[in-house]
Amino acid sequence: MVYAKKSLGQNFLRSKKAINDIVLAGKIIPGETVLEAGPGEGVLTEALLKAGAKVIAIEKDRRLVPLLSQKFALGISSTQLTLIEDDILKFDPSAYKLIPGSYKLIANIPYYITGAFIRKFLEAEKQPETMVILVQKEVAERIVARDGKESILSISVKAYGVPKIIGIVKAGCFVPPPSVDSAILSIENISKKFFDGFSEEEFFCTVKMGFLHKRKKLSGNLRELGDIKSTLSRLGMDANVRPEDLSLKEWREVTQLLQVD
Repeated sequence: MVYAKKSLGQNFLRSKKAINDIVLAGKIIPGETVLEAGPGEGVLTEALLKAGAKVIAIEKDRRLVPLLSQKFALGISSTQLTLIEDDILKFDPSAYKLIPGSYKLIANIPYYITGAFIRKFLEAEKQPETMVILVQKEVAERIVARDGKESILSISVKAYGVPKIIGIVKAGCFVPPPSVDSAILSIENISKKFFDGFSEEEFFCTVKMGFLHKRKKLSGNLRELGDIKSTLSRLGMDANVRPEDLSLKEWREVTQLLQVD
């Protein structure tokens, strides 16, 4: 038995229902490529292989690599499974001929890398078509803006794809159990089409500045970028609007007008 390493944020998933829900959310077509981050004990890996996926599993914990190699010897020999000892945050999709939209990313990731993990693959040149990941329930709710209030995180994700909470996974479904519940989060239709015709860099610069002081009015946060009140007026928006009240579409409109001005 291999014990979970706290330093690696390991919480091994044991719920068969949760594993099944994750695989179903991935809408796997037999023969397509799935990138799995941190296979751990291999329970999700096994389900992905049974679904017919061609799996590339990236495992950082060198203690687990020989165990996974033994457990999935047949899958490795048939090339259905490629097992790599590496840090997923350093992984280069192009090194394995993964082109944009040619693979899906399905994983139970450590909580502490959630932000960096999502950012890495959504912003990557070689983006996945779909991501299905287990994250903290609170983080998932912020991403989909369940309370109707947007954030830098929710806008950043929605600019690249369509996020949806598939279901909640209780802390007791993991060994050791984390201190909070998790959620299965899917992000589908991932692409950079949203940025056609304007600057990705300028968009995020505007959004980050707009949320600099969350409780302040947008016009105050963006005053350094130009006559923001005039921009809001031209868009038919209230001059007293707060950053959390703007939709993704409205953030795009504000950014484009500021670029022109």
